[in-house]
This record gives sequence, structure tokens and C-alpha cells, in this order.
Amino acid sequence: MGVFRLVSSRPLLAITAVLVLSSPALAAVPPPKAGIDTYAQLPTPLPYPYDEALSAKATNAAVARARARALKAHKLLMIDLGGNWCGDCRVLSGALELPEMKAFVDRHYEVVDVDVGRFDKNLQVPGAYGIHHRLEGVPALLIVDPKTNRLLDKGRESALQDARSMTPQALADWLAQWPK
Repeated sequence: MGVFRLVSSRPLLAITAVLVLSSPALAAVPPPKAGIDTYAQLPTPLPYPYDEALSAKATNAAVARARARALKAHKLLMIDLGGNWCGDCRVLSGALELPEMKAFVDRHYEVVDVDVGRFDKNLQVPGAYGIHHRLEGVPALLIVDPKTNRLLDKGRESALQDARSMTPQALADWLAQWPK
């Protein structure tokens, strides 16, 4: 005779439903179909997305404005930390400009690009989200819930630091895991 006995399956079903619906992978929106197979197909020259002349104060203001826009539009805030010297940062920026990716990002995210120099500028931005150690690499994307100002991709913010080794579709899949 077992120690546990099943009185009703309803509690088990309720627990299963909560687990399934709260799983980020299962609750995500469908990713866009990447229109290219490799990054070699990106239009050139690749963009230089980071404003290297912005002061820390101006950068903080840009992040605050982007968060306000995200909140108003019911989108997530995407803070793209990187530098114009970084090939992966430029590849990411170019990929996000592809029509199908741009439409997806515009629908689900408010994006702000933050120049972190050579890991020596604007580090107050990741610091505001509890990242006080040196970034593992760039690009580093901070996916933030603008309602709570909580970092959603904690521990995975540098997942795209080697964006060139990912397929464009893998990038699209990564971006699709956060919106609900």
C-alpha cells in the first residue's frame, strides 16, 4: 500500500496547467521566419548602431524614454549593449533591420542601443538591473518588463555575444521567447 493516494485528478490537472502556462518556452509568441539563411546575405555595409558621443546622463535619459514608450505601448524593453567595434553587434543590428525581423521587433519590443565602449562606458545601465560584474561579451541584450523594471533574461543577457555563429532563424527564435 502506497503512502500517497490520488483523491482527485483535478489538483494534478490544475498544477500541470499552471506549469505549462508559466513556462517561457511554451508561452512565447511564434518567431518570425528569417528571410535569409546566413548573415553573409545581410545588406552591406552593416550598421553602426551605437551613439558613441552620448554621455552617461543622456544614455540614462534615452533608456528612461524607451521604457516609458514600452510601457505605454504594452511592449517589452530591449536594451542592446554593445559597441560599433564589435562585429557581432553590427551583425545583430543588421539582422534586426531585415523586414520580417523588424516587423516582429517593432510589434513586441521598444529598443534602445547603449554604447558600452570597450566595457568601460555606460555600465550604470546594466548596473541598474543588478549586473555589476564585467559583461561576458557583447552584444548583451537586456530584456526588461517595463511595468516592473525587472530583467527577464537574467543570466542570459550575453547569449548573443557570438551572434555570427547563430543562424538568423536561431536569432529569431531567441527573440520570440520573451513576448507573451
